[in-house]
Amino acid sequence: MADPLDYSNKVVIVTGGSRGVGRGITLRFLEAGAQVVICSRNQPEEVPEANGRRAWFETADVREVDQIERVVGSTTDRFGRLDLLINNAGGAPAVDSATVSPRFSEAIIRLNLIAPLNFAQRANAVMQLQEEGGSIINIASVSGLRASPGTAAYGAAKAGLLSLTQTLAVEWAPKVRINAITAGMVRTELAHLHYGDEDGIAAVAATVPLARMGEPRDIGDVCLFLASPLASYVSGANLLVHGGGERPAFLAAAEKAPS
Repeated sequence: MADPLDYSNKVVIVTGGSRGVGRGITLRFLEAGAQVVICSRNQPEEVPEANGRRAWFETADVREVDQIERVVGSTTDRFGRLDLLINNAGGAPAVDSATVSPRFSEAIIRLNLIAPLNFAQRANAVMQLQEEGGSIINIASVSGLRASPGTAAYGAAKAGLLSLTQTLAVEWAPKVRINAITAGMVRTELAHLHYGDEDGIAAVAATVPLARMGEPRDIGDVCLFLASPLASYVSGANLLVHGGGERPAFLAAAEKAPS
């Protein structure tokens, strides 16, 4: 029986695939034998490489439709097909919702919701013509499921991404499966900007039931499953990858309260 997690001869695009969660996803697919194309606005210092396989890098701003079309076009020109798109590029700095400019909020929604829709459209157009179809995975966030103080537009966009996933899974079936991964707190090279020093990171990790923050490879592992034959009957799903969530604040408050 063939290994269902062998991605030899499969072609994958990972947006924002050179760092953070995207890098972890890219490395896992390279290790699994895939041809991986990554894109971002800036040339990375180091293009991901694993097991002697190196990702192909394309400079592109995913907010621009013509640049999306160029990435999809160059991928199919080079490899002749496109099996998987992972909409990973996104993010937002912390801002005050009461004073943030409308232009800033629009830019955040454009990056985290409109860009994945546009990229998915272009990928779907290719996949619908392939005998084996294809798969699309949207990387969402717990910010789309709970309050997101300081990143209101980001949280709203990620909530919209989950709705988009369900709708496209209905519209583009049966050729193309679309799923989402709702990622919890992941320790990347930029974790210190959000959680502080090592003590701060450890304190945050202690609020997670599994007692650690996620690693980029954890998200990559779930992507491998969702895009594989093992998940052939999974579409329109939202898989929570958050270590069990966050320990409710009221429990800590109750423990500290005088008896």
